[in-house]
Amino acid sequence: MVPSSGAQTRARKLVLMPESPAVLWRPDPATVEASQMREFQRLMGERHDAPQGDYAEFWRWTIDRLDVFWEEIIEFSGVVWERGDGPVRDGDTMPDVRWFPGARINYAENLLRWSHERGDEPAIIGRHEDERREVLTWDEVRGQVGALAARLRNWGVGPGDTVCAVLPNVPQTVIALLATAAVGAVWSVVNTDFGPRGVAERFAQIEPSVLFTADSVLFNGKTLDLTEAIPALLAVLPTVTRHVLVDQAPGRSPGERGSVVRSDDGRDVSSELFSSVVGSPQEPDFERVEFSHPLWVLYSSGTTGAPKGIVHGHGGVVVEANRANILQYDGRPGDIQYSAVATTWVVWNLIVNALSRGFTIVTYDGAPFAGGPHRQFELLASERVTHFGTGAAILSTAQRLGYSPQADYDLSGLRSILSTGSPLPDPTWDWVYEQVSATVKLGSDSGGTDIASGFIGSNPTAPVVRGRLQGPYLGVAADSWDSHGKPVTGELGEFVVTAPMPSMPVAFWNDADGSRYREAYFDAFPGVWRHGDWVTRHDDQSYVIHGRSDSTINRGGIRMGSADITQIVDRVAGVHASMVIGAELSGGDYYMPLFVVPVDGGAVDDDLEERIVAAIREQLSPRYVPDEIIPAPGVPTTRTGKLLEIPVKRLLQGGDPQSVNRDAAADTSVLDWYIDFAANRR
Repeated sequence: MVPSSGAQTRARKLVLMPESPAVLWRPDPATVEASQMREFQRLMGERHDAPQGDYAEFWRWTIDRLDVFWEEIIEFSGVVWERGDGPVRDGDTMPDVRWFPGARINYAENLLRWSHERGDEPAIIGRHEDERREVLTWDEVRGQVGALAARLRNWGVGPGDTVCAVLPNVPQTVIALLATAAVGAVWSVVNTDFGPRGVAERFAQIEPSVLFTADSVLFNGKTLDLTEAIPALLAVLPTVTRHVLVDQAPGRSPGERGSVVRSDDGRDVSSELFSSVVGSPQEPDFERVEFSHPLWVLYSSGTTGAPKGIVHGHGGVVVEANRANILQYDGRPGDIQYSAVATTWVVWNLIVNALSRGFTIVTYDGAPFAGGPHRQFELLASERVTHFGTGAAILSTAQRLGYSPQADYDLSGLRSILSTGSPLPDPTWDWVYEQVSATVKLGSDSGGTDIASGFIGSNPTAPVVRGRLQGPYLGVAADSWDSHGKPVTGELGEFVVTAPMPSMPVAFWNDADGSRYREAYFDAFPGVWRHGDWVTRHDDQSYVIHGRSDSTINRGGIRMGSADITQIVDRVAGVHASMVIGAELSGGDYYMPLFVVPVDGGAVDDDLEERIVAAIREQLSPRYVPDEIIPAPGVPTTRTGKLLEIPVKRLLQGGDPQSVNRDAAADTSVLDWYIDFAANRR
């Protein structure tokens, strides 16, 4: 049934333009005036006549005075560098802008500068599923980084060489990154759940000379021995000449240096224990490199082919980390940051970036809900965490389970929660304020792997409104455009960035002419970054994220983000999770199935289907009632928790199953079910 034009209007108004958005939290006016945002704003008023008070006006000023803003951020945050006599940027049009040509900087030096002030205070706290708790002071971190950096240099590792790691979220992984950066080498890491093929698809292309792995990890109550995989990993990485084993297992003796590991292809690779390498701390020697010199390589999800290596530079990451932590999050030395992440996800890099502001960071390598839904909140309470970062799924799962953290724990030290990775469902916003903390600042920010930072989200001066991101970060020329490249407000549009940022990728790996880079972000609007998200921008510059634009539901020309539908479905009693696909088929047909995972012990019966359809009709529009409701064993996600909607859509359109990268999936058996479903349907 096709709804009338009036029904279409009502649906669009209900979902995209709420008449009375719910304000869930307001900042204390005195706290706002004492924020570093206001301090910086007042300074810009004195120096450059910047507007005072209103955030939106100040944001516009930062876009109009982009070069002034970024240079002032560097001075305000105390970045350690050699400025040189070049301009702030060379070029105006993305992606050909080069930032601070002639400047020299080192990422690790900027993070470890805080050791001079906070030497014997905790820098990294390592937590595990069991009772183990490691604490490294700033002085200890600095000494270990110095020792490991010296060993890397002894092995011939220097600027431009690559160092890779298959490691969990533990303090030693942070040390390895900082030591790699200290010598000017390029870092890349994936989590320990990656097998040889997934490792090879990412690391083989960047040709590492050194590989870090762990001996074990405790996950979901089981200690997993990871040493058996080392020969296979070395076999798929033929350029590796040195191996370092991070000795995690309790009671393991340090062992002797100079052992050898034989790869599955018959090579002998020198191997040492991490504890031996860092056993004699020393002062680090930092190699200052060109501002855009590669720092690390992150990867696209690799859902439809080999993952693309996304390269970020030392300078851009340092500057963005300071901008975000100081201005957007109002972070201060001594704050404590914990994020529920694996090392594969860019949010792990953002945890490390928090050291740039003198934070103490907490790592955790266990299962998110080990022992029950309380696990994350026990960590927050016991470590007196001030800033909690998490994927939306952690919060929404605890909410759907009916868990009340504040009934069990004192979370009074928690100042902010940053949710990212996917849109946060509306009921979870309310749950945070009802069951976690009435005083916490909840943000649902958007950014990601592409920039190792954020585009839109938190600022300390604005209220928190259910379902909305507060606004663009300072210095980010965020906008919402229609298909003709015209700005739109109050309706669905493509999220774009119209001016360059220092942390936009330096390049894609092995993309000499930049063609893959341009195709990824600048194919639709030349010179303008198209991020691939559907958003609604409101008059106050707040945003709603509706999901990926290339997985958008398009019924009769009326577009809707898939998350707008699944939010409603997931609230229906009896539904554990759901995924909806809108696939344009040959002959002009449009196929819109809804895959539903029932709660444990439940079934997708006629009653549940009727209630799902009724919820979509009443809360959204009859237009978005699916063509079929299909019981499924799970929803397919990447290892970082993002739905694999696009490859499933392409399969339903007749795509080759061999083009789907199964190693990108968190659970290959679930993805295989969808591959079989698409094949049987054809």
